[in-house]
Amino acid sequence: MTTSTAPAITVADIPHLDASPVYTLRPDRSAGGLPQVTLPSGHAAVHLTRYRDVHKVLTDPTFARARTNVEDGPSFLPTTMPPELLLNLDTPDHARMRGFVTADYSAAGVERLRPTVEAVIDDRFAALRSQDSPDLFRTVLDPFPVTVNCHFLGLPLDDIAYFRQYSRTVQMASNDDIPHLLDHFWKIYHYVTDLVTGARPVSPDGLVARFVAGRDRAEPPLTDKELVGLLLGSVLGADQNVLSFLTKAVYVLLCSPRLWQRLVDEPDIAPRLVEELLRLIPLGTISTFPRVATRDLETSGGLVREGDVVYADAFAANRDPEAFPEPEVIDPDRQGKRHLQLGYGMHHCMGAALTRLEITTLLTRLAREFPTLTLDADPQSLPWDHGTLLRRPTSLPVRW
Repeated sequence: MTTSTAPAITVADIPHLDASPVYTLRPDRSAGGLPQVTLPSGHAAVHLTRYRDVHKVLTDPTFARARTNVEDGPSFLPTTMPPELLLNLDTPDHARMRGFVTADYSAAGVERLRPTVEAVIDDRFAALRSQDSPDLFRTVLDPFPVTVNCHFLGLPLDDIAYFRQYSRTVQMASNDDIPHLLDHFWKIYHYVTDLVTGARPVSPDGLVARFVAGRDRAEPPLTDKELVGLLLGSVLGADQNVLSFLTKAVYVLLCSPRLWQRLVDEPDIAPRLVEELLRLIPLGTISTFPRVATRDLETSGGLVREGDVVYADAFAANRDPEAFPEPEVIDPDRQGKRHLQLGYGMHHCMGAALTRLEITTLLTRLAREFPTLTLDADPQSLPWDHGTLLRRPTSLPVRW
């Protein structure tokens, strides 16, 4: 931990960073003696919050995801999702599809995007400098990840105006208007289907074209539906999820002038700072999806029994004082365990390397080129998007 004598900056110092949970605590314990919560679907789920227990579940392939993604199944979401999405697959199907994309989404694979990332930042920073009333979210952060992802996948930039309205609705996953949610889901699903089948044009250098041409690398070859499942996750996550993490990372720094100045003075801390912010920043109002235990598992607090629905709460685990001393302190000098924000084991986030590349590069450039950047509004007054899978400010007025 840092030895600075200045008061520590904690997540409690950042207005609205944490959201109220969407589950409710239950007074009763599971048959194995563990705490339980009630999910929005009405199902009881074992609630694991200790780092070592959550890590154990996330790395155990016998905990089934597919058994929760069914009609009337235990879920945080108001609807089911396509079974072909990686996050819904279990072994051996998951390994087959994950192996198909591993090289392209590895740190080395996404590194080829760095010139594109830098060029998009150049363009967005020029636009920011031209504004009389600059808004960092609307001018830089909001268009940044979707533009990079279009270059990565080979999607026409003109398509953003069409599909992005749907991707936001899907990732908000609100149960206020389920027919609207389903309508937008199927619109973006059919959009991705058109990319895979050739009904819509794509760049021959992008991932869509490469995946379609190389589908025979998998055994058996990937079907159109499986390719759509893979790419739908990228169209949604590499835009909306990256945007949510990125926006809140910038927001935290703007609300913490000492942290911002540290980054300005020591740009080499950017990768460590990003990891610390990822550890602490909740993506939305949940941290993992429920799983079903297919065997008994001993945990630090009791027994998970075969058939139990389990919520392995990575958000709580990332603030477990046993794993992270003074867990709510934002400390870029922190050493120790790897956070679980991007998952672990089989369901480790496919886009983790891309997320790190984009956020680290943007923060480094922002600190270098706008060292006196400050928030030009009361943090308490900022508007927010608030959904199940994403939550973020939607305006960041700034001055420098």
